[in-house]
Parts: sequence; C-alpha cells; structure tokens
Amino acid sequence: MPGANLGTRFAVFEAVHGSAPDIAGKGIANPIAVIRSAALLLEHVGHGAAGARIERAVIKTLQAGVGLTGDIGGTGTTATITDQIIKNLGA
Repeated sequence: MPGANLGTRFAVFEAVHGSAPDIAGKGIANPIAVIRSAALLLEHVGHGAAGARIERAVIKTLQAGVGLTGDIGGTGTTATITDQIIKNLGA
C-alpha cells in the first residue's frame, strides 16, 4: 500500500507497511507499494501524467501475472516484477 504524509512544507512518500529489513537482500520483497508511492510523489509535484503512467504499468503487470512475487501468487523476485513494470512503462 503506497502512502503519503503531507505537511505544510514537506511531504514524505513511502510504503505504509515499513521497510521489511528481515527480507532485505533476499530478492523476495514486493516493490509495488514503493513504486506506487513514487507515482504519488510525481502527482504531488505536478507531474500527474508521469504518475499515471507508472500506475498503468503496475496495473498492466498485475493483470499479466508475469514475474510477480510470492506474496501475490507468483514465483518471481523483486527484480523480475520491477523489470516487468519497467517494460510496461513503454507499452
């Protein structure tokens, strides 16, 4: 789940579930929340089209089901799902 903490001067965008240090370096973390948080940041700073493009790439990746991490029913890694999202940015 992506998250945004908006203040009067500053904003922080992050995955609301935390950083998951227990699985760091194992290649099993699902990066979607962080990627979607980046999309929120882009929208916040006036680049809504870029943020929407990221959101569409994430949705397309989930619909295709290729490279998904284990927590969402796949057998892929952090790298494989990220690669699929990047690939779908151009689609």
